Amino acid sequence: MKRLTTEEYLRLRAGAEVLEADSFGEKVLRLADGTILKLFRRKRLLSSAAWYPYAQRFADNAVAMRRRGIAVPEIIAVVRIPGIARDAVHYHPLPGDSLRQLLRAGIDADTRQQLRSAFSRFVIELHEKGVYFRSLHLGNVLHLPDGHFGLIDIADARLRPWRLSRNLRRRNLRLLLAAAGERELIDAAAVLTGKGTPSP
Repeated sequence: MKRLTTEEYLRLRAGAEVLEADSFGEKVLRLADGTILKLFRRKRLLSSAAWYPYAQRFADNAVAMRRRGIAVPEIIAVVRIPGIARDAVHYHPLPGDSLRQLLRAGIDADTRQQLRSAFSRFVIELHEKGVYFRSLHLGNVLHLPDGHFGLIDIADARLRPWRLSRNLRRRNLRLLLAAAGERELIDAAAVLTGKGTPSP
C-alpha cells in the first residue's frame, strides 16, 4: 500500500468531481483524468479493517474476480493517506450505467424483461463462480455497452472456491429483494435453484 502525504493527495484530487459523500466527508471522486478514487474510513478502532483495509479488499477482490471472468474496475493503486485518516483505491471505471440508473430513467416492458432475464443469469453465474456478495444491489451492477454486466463497490464481496449453497444464494439475494421497485428485475426462484433459464 502506497502512502500519500496530504499535499500529494490534494494534488491528485485537484479538479475532481465529488460523486458520493456523507456526513463524514467525501467517499468517491472522479479525478481530472477520468479515473476514480474511492475513499474508506475506519469505522471502528478495533475491527478487521485495521489489519486488512477495505481499500485493499476492494483491490484484491477485483484481481480475483477478473481471474474468474467477471467484469470489475481495473485497479491502479491502493493508497493510505494518514493526513486525512483515509485509505483509498484508485481505479479505472467500467463504462456503462447502473441497473438502478436505467430503471429510474425509465425503460419499456420489453427492455425490462430482457434485463430481468439477463441479470438473473448473471447472478446465477456469480453464484456458480463462488461470489458471495451481500452488498449486491442494482446500484452496484453496471450494464456494459456490450450488453454484459459488471460489478462495482466490491470491497464486501467474498470469493469461495466452490459454487454457493442454496442457503448462501438466499442470503446473497436479501438486499436485492428488499428494494421495492427493484426486486422485479431478478427471478429469485431461478437464481436460488441455479438451474435453467429464468422464467418470464
